[in-house]
Amino acid sequence: MSEDDRTRAMRSPGDGRPLPPRHDDGLRAAGAPAHQFPQGRPIPGADEATRVNQPPQGEPRKGSSRVYGKQRPGNSPIRPLRGRSADAAPSGPSGPSGPSGRSGSSGPSRPRKPRRRLIITIIASVLVVLLVTAVGMLFWIDGRLSGIDGVLDEYEGRPADTPGTNWLLVGSDSRKGLTAAQRRKLATGRSAGQRTDSMMLLHLPEGSDRPTLVSLPRDSAVTIPGQGRNKLNAAYAIGGPKLLVRTVENVTGLRIDNYMEIGFAGFVDIVDAVGGVEINVRAAVNDPKAGLKLKKGPQTLTGGQALGYVRTRKGGALPDFERTKRQRQFLGAVVKKAASPGVLINPFTSIPLAMSATDAVAVDTGTGVFDMLSLGLAMGDSPVTTVVPFGGNEIAGGGTAVKWDRTKALALFDALKADKPVPKDIIDAN
Repeated sequence: MSEDDRTRAMRSPGDGRPLPPRHDDGLRAAGAPAHQFPQGRPIPGADEATRVNQPPQGEPRKGSSRVYGKQRPGNSPIRPLRGRSADAAPSGPSGPSGPSGRSGSSGPSRPRKPRRRLIITIIASVLVVLLVTAVGMLFWIDGRLSGIDGVLDEYEGRPADTPGTNWLLVGSDSRKGLTAAQRRKLATGRSAGQRTDSMMLLHLPEGSDRPTLVSLPRDSAVTIPGQGRNKLNAAYAIGGPKLLVRTVENVTGLRIDNYMEIGFAGFVDIVDAVGGVEINVRAAVNDPKAGLKLKKGPQTLTGGQALGYVRTRKGGALPDFERTKRQRQFLGAVVKKAASPGVLINPFTSIPLAMSATDAVAVDTGTGVFDMLSLGLAMGDSPVTTVVPFGGNEIAGGGTAVKWDRTKALALFDALKADKPVPKDIIDAN
């Protein structure tokens, strides 16, 4: 053995140093043995089947190699096989993909794109149909709203616009739409014409503060433009919604942006359309004049029961004051129920509700369906509720009227005018 052969035998493979050159080395094709053995001599440790056949002496060496026992032509180096999934089962040379041993499935199957596209198309179509239906329903409701002309007309000395939005909500005792049998059942009486049975001022702030709902007692002593001192509900009886709005603006200093009123018949229909309203009755009520008999505690009221609940004067040391509290309690409950997902997304409740509401309410001509939507959302936000602070009585309009506490009332209205929360001592004044 020559010095070069001994050096090759003693070196550790892969130490990074180049091998010493051999005198008989030439260019080797990829796959050729690193060390050639004499022709015809066996490789140490191998059997007869693994002999290396060297080309005859004198014949030039060809650039060829063997891949899995198959002769590979050409002089280019062997390219490595592509990687396979770690969890794919290996297949032998005689596997389904042929001698290369590559399996027919190289990993988990991918989702079928046509099926995924079909699912996305169906979902998108349903959403479009729902959107178009919702928009169409909003325009349908807007077209059904009954507008009252001239309610918010300008006049000399009208308060300037202030931050936030102010609603005047009026419940009238109109019997329009009720049959004689319904009047007897609901104990509404036979009074002709219509008067205000309840009045509330709702302020929606521009910021993140909660809305404020203020009851205006109908027997409040106020100055009615052109009529002198009288009860607040007399303004409606004398000049209708237009004179009522002007009176409220003058005594509060607030500009009314939206007006809405509802009569007895519509009141009942709305409550029945939402499947009744749950009210926590604080004390048992038995009032034959209002056609009402309720036990104490939480219970679901029908339209007729709810109407009697907000009209009764029974209970409390100050019946009218307790009445305003029940009216605010009911209004919050019915609007919250109407705006609940279980009512809105159910066509068997939302459509009857929309029909009942549009038949029941009357608004100023500038109020549309989106204003009504903002009203419903605000009432569902649990507004702060209170009543105008009052103290004592006075004679007005030929009878005894409720006298407001001027200092506290001004503090209440000034806070709303500035779009600020009402001081707690004012809320708790009564």
